[in-house]
Amino acid sequence: MKKLFIKLCKLMGYEIIDQNNFYSPTLNKELNEDLSAINEKSIVLPLGEVKITRSIKSILIIFRTNTEIEIWDQNKKRLFEKPKIEYSLRSLNSLIRSINYCYSKYPNIKINLLVVDDNSKKENLNKLEKLIDNRAEIINLNREDYKNKIRPQTNEETIGNLASLYQSFELGKEQGEDLIYFVEDDYLHFEPMLEEMIASYERIASQLNKDIFMCPSDYPYLYMDNKKTNILVGNKRHWRTLDKTLCTFLTSKKLFDKYWDNFKKTCETRHDPFEKHLNEIYNQEICISPLKSLSLHLTNVNSSYGLSPFIDYKKLWDENKVE
Repeated sequence: MKKLFIKLCKLMGYEIIDQNNFYSPTLNKELNEDLSAINEKSIVLPLGEVKITRSIKSILIIFRTNTEIEIWDQNKKRLFEKPKIEYSLRSLNSLIRSINYCYSKYPNIKINLLVVDDNSKKENLNKLEKLIDNRAEIINLNREDYKNKIRPQTNEETIGNLASLYQSFELGKEQGEDLIYFVEDDYLHFEPMLEEMIASYERIASQLNKDIFMCPSDYPYLYMDNKKTNILVGNKRHWRTLDKTLCTFLTSKKLFDKYWDNFKKTCETRHDPFEKHLNEIYNQEICISPLKSLSLHLTNVNSSYGLSPFIDYKKLWDENKVE
């Protein structure tokens, strides 16, 4: 009778939880295992099952590098005070590790990585190419292509930053199919970052019945005032709503096309704040970031847009050393 009941539950789409043995006979899994099935259902104890209506087919990752400028528009030193190429390499290495981990979990999701490089010297470019090892395409930015699209600026560094962002957004518009992840070269990612972003995206977007924005980093500024936030349950952690990000974020091609004017305006001149037109979007759409952080923004230790709380910075830094 028990076997028959289990079969009947499976046929009807129900899951059984045996709390005495800490086991699900319908899933044939221990309850401390991953109970969800990507693009089908998300199961979080004790909240139960969410049917996935917003499935993920592919993700385009656009990684922006500048291996020469230590911190754009600042004279401060980053945590660990190393040359910028060291941050770019470790950031890219952590991203590749996260992609590989995601592939091991979700082999049917297409992941495409593009690297937009802003005038790296040959020595540094060779290091990036060696690390990528034909797993991605490196696109060399030509700043001259964007001189007529960007308003006159006071220095070349700002022109380069705006131009590389402009090219990244254009690539997203041209080549994006489903999800698009824009990421800068001073973020260290935990290995499960991409898996958690994808699985949490489809769970939360399915619950809300709308596409969303996601930021992988839990910034210090979020705790410096008494601004209210909503807490949502993702795949394996909580997420909070927020109303501003930097230029590292994930969203859908649908939302990217909808707010193309905002993305284009962000690149046309230096605003105050820089992300002014991105932040305008979050007055209309939901944007979330993880608790705790999935990525570490390696800026100065005192930056309000930098180091996420409760992270072993040195351990994550050492794990992503490139030989």
